[in-house]
Amino acid sequence: MAQALLKFLDNQYISVDGFETKFVQGVMGIFGHGNVTGIGEALERSAGELVYVQGKNEQGMVHAAAAYAKQKNRRQIWACTSSIGPGALNMVTAAATATVNRIPVLLLPGDNFAGRQPDPVLQQLEVASDYNISAADAFKPVSRYWDRIVRPEQLMAASLQAMRVLTDPAETGAVTLALPQDVQAEAYDYPDEFFVKRVHVVDRRPPSAAAIQRATRLIAGAKRPLVIAGGGVLYADATAELAAFAERFGMPVAETQAGKSALPWDHPLNLGAIGVTGSLAANRVAAEADLIIGIGTRYSDFTTASKRAFRSEGVKFVNLNVQAADAAKLEGTALVADAKAGLAALQAELEAAGYRSAYAEGELASLKAEWDREVDRLFAAEHADGLSQTRALGVIQETIDPTSVVVCAAGSLPGDLHRLWRPAQPKTYHMEYGFSCMGYEVAGAFGAALAEPAREVYAFVGDGSYLMMHSELVTSLQEGRKITILLFDNHGFQCIHNLQRANGSDGFGNEFRYRSADTGRLTGSPMPIGFAAHARSLGAAAYTARTPDELREALAQAKQETKTTLIEIPVVPGTNTDGYESWWRVEVPEVSASPKVVAAQREMAARTEEAKPY
Repeated sequence: MAQALLKFLDNQYISVDGFETKFVQGVMGIFGHGNVTGIGEALERSAGELVYVQGKNEQGMVHAAAAYAKQKNRRQIWACTSSIGPGALNMVTAAATATVNRIPVLLLPGDNFAGRQPDPVLQQLEVASDYNISAADAFKPVSRYWDRIVRPEQLMAASLQAMRVLTDPAETGAVTLALPQDVQAEAYDYPDEFFVKRVHVVDRRPPSAAAIQRATRLIAGAKRPLVIAGGGVLYADATAELAAFAERFGMPVAETQAGKSALPWDHPLNLGAIGVTGSLAANRVAAEADLIIGIGTRYSDFTTASKRAFRSEGVKFVNLNVQAADAAKLEGTALVADAKAGLAALQAELEAAGYRSAYAEGELASLKAEWDREVDRLFAAEHADGLSQTRALGVIQETIDPTSVVVCAAGSLPGDLHRLWRPAQPKTYHMEYGFSCMGYEVAGAFGAALAEPAREVYAFVGDGSYLMMHSELVTSLQEGRKITILLFDNHGFQCIHNLQRANGSDGFGNEFRYRSADTGRLTGSPMPIGFAAHARSLGAAAYTARTPDELREALAQAKQETKTTLIEIPVVPGTNTDGYESWWRVEVPEVSASPKVVAAQREMAARTEEAKPY
């Protein structure tokens, strides 16, 4: 059965706009008793053209696979195999990350014996009330399609369903086929037609004429529209259509984390990031907009500032999205279609109607210029105690090649990068912020490097996230796919430390400090961790940069390296950016011994009253 699965996967292709691509590139895996003698033997003896990459952590390898698919606009994937029990469960977090971000990954966890004779096996869950349940059932809520292959012939129907979901732009995400270890090794006389070349044609979904007319009527009545570009713009290759649409009608554009780089940063109508981590220009326009045109966005609370970003009375929404559930959000007028096809059709109708926005001459240019000056100020910001985080970002921005891919996911860096980073080309900004999964950064950079071997790839990672997961650094060395890890060391989980203190706390449990004999808490001196020395011990090149000049020199040396390199960058805690007329709802206790907490709760409650209820 395992041999048949690989032969099937090796013959899957995808076609978009007439361009055909081999869909499954290979398998990433870690072997254990649940897969080594099944799919492991098949990979050893009969993998066809599929490449095997040895992961070092099951979660990390799935992050790498997801990053690869994201960088490839979801048109090429890797499968991931694990043993049963803990090996399988390690993939669950990354499966959720892929599904939330609408990224295709195929997961092949080993499973209990379907025959049950050697029962219970090592690492098996024993659920006395339902013996069909195993660790693989944990994938059900985080998968877009899930199946368990308890008979070898079931593989045929399940594989076709898996491909249907993986190649569907509206439905894609993690797909799980749980493979009982005995069934993996069973023989079955599969018909030849199961192994023929299959080309999965992804047709661009056109908008209906009625939907275009509804959207056109709404837009035609808007004076101050704002376009929000989400990841769907990039996945649909609709960046040129977005630029043409904005320019034709004088519409400003703001970008989500997934949509950033859809327009060059210096495009006159690009106001930058939107929402909690948004720019001053975008958030001010959003607050006064009478119409929001969301393109390929799922409207997370960071995008909508917990539904408080859009404060104009009677503001309306037009949502162009291939996913009907996303198109229906915020009670918007749904335009269910591919972003490229939808923008072209909408532009034609609006041109026929003679539409143009009513922004005052110079208004948008003035807001953009003001924000550009603020970014310049933050990039140049010096600090008496050392290197500020925004200063470090400014040095990196001015030093690395603009064709480089920057990868990030969690901590304070996503906010700074969303607000400040200036991508000049599409697909050079790779942020996982649908799930904001700590530990994605290094693995994601490896996946991006697999997808983009001709580009420099930089992982922006905090010390907390690096400590959580850095295992695929070793895989990048093993595979000869260089990444450069920019490790911002601020002695802890400072992003959450900032959030904590902003809501009445004195700061608790978020800094990497020794336990104090006086307080009994983690309030002692900061822990000195030698990240550069650690990277060298794994086989990477490594540098430490404490000043702007040292950082420039380290970046120059890293570019000359031929293997994965880490640059340790100590930065002053709390020198990241803050909100710009934005808000994020987090719950604060109504009852507390601290007057500061009570005051913070009252302020949070007051702002919650101003947010949209739907």
